[in-house]
Amino acid sequence: MLPADADSVGPPTGSVGGTTAESAPVPIRPLQFHELLDMPFALIQARIKILGGLLGSAVLIASAVAVGATAAVELATGGSRQGTFWGAVVITLLCAWGLRFFVRGVTVPIGLSVVHRRSISWQGALHQLASEAGPLLGYQVMYTLIGIGVLTLGAAPVFLGLPFAVVWLGWLRAKRGMTVPVVFDESATYRLATARSKLLASGTEWQLVGLWMYLRILMIVLLVPLYALPSFVSDITGTRRWTVTILIIAAALLVVAFAEMVESATQVVTYVDRRCRREAWDITVPAEVRR
Repeated sequence: MLPADADSVGPPTGSVGGTTAESAPVPIRPLQFHELLDMPFALIQARIKILGGLLGSAVLIASAVAVGATAAVELATGGSRQGTFWGAVVITLLCAWGLRFFVRGVTVPIGLSVVHRRSISWQGALHQLASEAGPLLGYQVMYTLIGIGVLTLGAAPVFLGLPFAVVWLGWLRAKRGMTVPVVFDESATYRLATARSKLLASGTEWQLVGLWMYLRILMIVLLVPLYALPSFVSDITGTRRWTVTILIIAAALLVVAFAEMVESATQVVTYVDRRCRREAWDITVPAEVRR
């Protein structure tokens, strides 16, 4: 599968506020490893209002659905604590899965708008999500199945162990990590986008594994205060079960949304780097030379 603009050589054109290519949040050139770590946050900052609005609304809706469904489970089980607990866990996991789908589906096109130096509205981001929902759903399903399968094998006594399973999972994530940017940037099907992602990642998988693991460690460090929020609030309001339950559900979904936003932004930045290195996306050839 060739990129959508394979008949031309050179970086994306257009401008946002007169920004030059090098001073843009994501310059179109091969990137150093430390830039792959930093630039996802610069990309997010460049569209912080639209991302904050969309993700904040999504977290509120997902939290309301999860809390409402948990309350329904409590009624259905006659107030059983164990039934309510497992109902809350399952429902929150399902809401988190849907939330990741939405966050991934809006963050990537918004990030690509920064790369291509063009503006985008929240309506435009939702329209692109709807247009590519099929391939994105395929990616999401396989992403989940691969994660569950690899970690389950890692937890099995006959396997090498969970640390090796995590590294293996990072390797698989690295090879498929540019699938979603390819889907949105090149209007590819899931199968073609996956094959193209593996081609772009070829030869740099271990660097991408390191990036993948670094981001997860960083998320744990950055989000530690959120883990203590339910305990802190319960000290003030008392140990009211529903107060703590609502806080835990909302905090968990907020963590999921933020982590997915950072991961999706990282995939966009990695996509730019790999296209520049493998396809000379950053080299502009004058039209008369091409003729």
